[in-house]
Amino acid sequence: MKEFSWPVRVYWEDTDAGGVVFYANYLKFMERARTEWLRSLGFEQDTLIEQEGVLFAVRHVELDFKHPARLDDVLRVSASIIKRGKASLTFYQEVRKEDPGNTLLCSGRVKVACLDSDRFRPHSIPERLSAEIPHVD
Repeated sequence: MKEFSWPVRVYWEDTDAGGVVFYANYLKFMERARTEWLRSLGFEQDTLIEQEGVLFAVRHVELDFKHPARLDDVLRVSASIIKRGKASLTFYQEVRKEDPGNTLLCSGRVKVACLDSDRFRPHSIPERLSAEIPHVD
């Protein structure tokens, strides 16, 4: 799949007492990129719940932290699907600093499950959304 990326700026509330991005905020940045990826395909999360009765929830995360991000840094968060199941998607994601070296700060794999929004049980990805998601080799 073609890589999708989304810009993020580090704000004061993203940092910890040491002046660097608090580790859990990288997950928030990655969530934003996946949400914007979905939006780029023409789907809104609230509309999927209302019209299709499904939502996506994180099932598994593996992260590798390389370098810290700091206040006012401009970051680029990418999302690429590396595995596609009937009711799940696994993304490879990176957070890079927009600097001359395009420094890799954090990378990881995030598996999201498609769930029935009422029962929170696995549900196949709706056909109209599935048709828009590129196939993985």
